[in-house]
Amino acid sequence: MSSNLVLVIGATGKTGKRVAANLAQQGIAVRAVSRHSALCFDWDDAATWAPVLEGVHAVYLVHPGLGFGGATEQVAAFASAAAAAGVKKVVLASTPDDGSEFSQAMRAAEAHIVNAGLGLTSLRLRWFFQNFSEDFLLDPVRSGTLRLPAGDGKEAFVDADDIADVAVAALTDDRHLGRHYDLTGPRALSFADVAQEISNGANHPLSYVAVDADTYIAEQVAQHVPEEWASSLAALYQDIASGKLAQVSGDIETVLGKPARDFSAFVTAAKSGVWR
Repeated sequence: MSSNLVLVIGATGKTGKRVAANLAQQGIAVRAVSRHSALCFDWDDAATWAPVLEGVHAVYLVHPGLGFGGATEQVAAFASAAAAAGVKKVVLASTPDDGSEFSQAMRAAEAHIVNAGLGLTSLRLRWFFQNFSEDFLLDPVRSGTLRLPAGDGKEAFVDADDIADVAVAALTDDRHLGRHYDLTGPRALSFADVAQEISNGANHPLSYVAVDADTYIAEQVAQHVPEEWASSLAALYQDIASGKLAQVSGDIETVLGKPARDFSAFVTAAKSGVWR
């Protein structure tokens, strides 16, 4: 088995599937796993870890619950198992260092990886462009109205394709070991800005209505969204409302040698019908 084998965890997710595809296109041996892959990986079943780690050199690590109860401890246990299996480095999908309890849990997970003896590159991610075309914001965009508790706050939304390119660079080049990269788009946008960009660039009328958190949660629950999930999302929107995620970084250009993709380019590429 190749000593350069790369394990991609969360291979059906927005970044994981892109990382796996990019590695394969470059001729790099990749093992793409999820709970539903032929070789199953389940964060809640440690018995599934050893088989996927066999022969692996580097790991792209995504934990969907990271920042919430128990996930940091799972990452610690997995890092120990990875080191014992001979893994050398981990590229972690993480979040910005904003001082929140959520952020502190992320930093603890990063520390566990390093303390296990693994090389770490931390990718501190913002909200993806693709949330509007592939995920939980797709239906609201199609409906023509975004009703969110984000106020007039701005977020430096980032393209998942850029994230995947940076992840592949970190997985295949040891110059990125020990680094953390804040991956953002080139502009900070409010949801009103996003609505205008989609309205104009895709000829798809879209408006943004700022609501309070309680209203948002109640509306989501009425649409059969679990209250815990709705509350978690409301907290994330309020982080945007606070303005603490409006900072733009040049780290994508530093790593890739080209500017981060702009939201307008994403809209132009998506206008073929995803929102119809």
